[in-house]
Amino acid sequence: MLCSAKSRGDNRIRGQGLVERIDCAVIGAGVVGLACARALAASGREVVVLEAGPAIGGGISSRNSEVIHAGMYYPAGSLKARLCVAGNRLLRDFAAVHGIDFRMTGKLIVATEGAEAAKLDDILARAKVNGCHGLAPIPAAEAMAMEPSLRCTKALFSADTGIIDTHGLMLALQGEAEEHGAVLALNAPVTGGRAENDATLLQIGGAEPTELLAKSVVIAAGLSSCPVARSLGLAAVPRDYLCKGNYFTLTGKMPFSRLVYPVPVAAGLGVHYTLDLAGRGRFGPDVEWVEAEDYRVLPSRADSFYDAIRRYWPDLPDGALEPAYAGIRPKINAPDEPAADFAVHGPAQHRLPGVVALYGIESPGLTSCLALAELVKEMIG
Repeated sequence: MLCSAKSRGDNRIRGQGLVERIDCAVIGAGVVGLACARALAASGREVVVLEAGPAIGGGISSRNSEVIHAGMYYPAGSLKARLCVAGNRLLRDFAAVHGIDFRMTGKLIVATEGAEAAKLDDILARAKVNGCHGLAPIPAAEAMAMEPSLRCTKALFSADTGIIDTHGLMLALQGEAEEHGAVLALNAPVTGGRAENDATLLQIGGAEPTELLAKSVVIAAGLSSCPVARSLGLAAVPRDYLCKGNYFTLTGKMPFSRLVYPVPVAAGLGVHYTLDLAGRGRFGPDVEWVEAEDYRVLPSRADSFYDAIRRYWPDLPDGALEPAYAGIRPKINAPDEPAADFAVHGPAQHRLPGVVALYGIESPGLTSCLALAELVKEMIG
């Protein structure tokens, strides 16, 4: 059940039917859970990371655009704005120190008709309020000179946007957490629990069911955060929704050397162009509200992609898009509601001491992971 770089002695989890008291449990071994485990372990806490799956990062952390965001899109004063701007620098510094592959490609945000120009002005104004660095307006002619395949009427250029090896990042976070004594338990789903005096009793399923009595608990379980919180009896758990995003890869020559984004749409940032670290291009994600997890990418969805992409790349050839992969955003707002901020709940919200629950950690969760971890560490105390 356990994977650890170090022996934990009498703190190791024992067999079925035995209850062990531990200091801190982090539920979820995606990029945010691992960042929280690293921060808590480095501060001297004894940490056990409980992951329902057979490996780290098997959920939404492995199904995204791998973009380092700069923070220009989010409402002033929001957690998304504050943590993305802070997390951008923290993430780049961490990657540089730990030899994680990343590249500051830069990003063009483009308007393709007159009505969209005002949206770029709004994004620029919001970026200034948020303290977002490296964003500037550029003439359409300059943008199209930078990317000759591009067609636009106005543009912004973000120098502080890039791409990162997410799996390499998670391995580095795991390694540093384990260097400070953290233990990772795989195939260890939290199936329920309850408050128990000054601690939280966690019921762990899997091949070796057990119970843990944790002084502190961090719920960073992505799509499962709301269900896990309900299973522990927390109050004020938001209603959760699943918003699928499909990606398509591009065959043939890549059209752009930088990331290219249209103006944002409801529930997402529009069908944009991103690169991976090998230089391969892909488009996505779109917005598809679903009732259950389903990661199939239907070829028929490409029809709407062609229309969206040709607004800024009119020369996209027919038949050039192939299904790639899909991710699911853990939304805490309904399809007809404005996008919700990150929700980071402590005892003031859910009335359970020693528990911090993270809900709706969608984009820019990857960029914000280290800043989120610092916030969680402060709340845990």
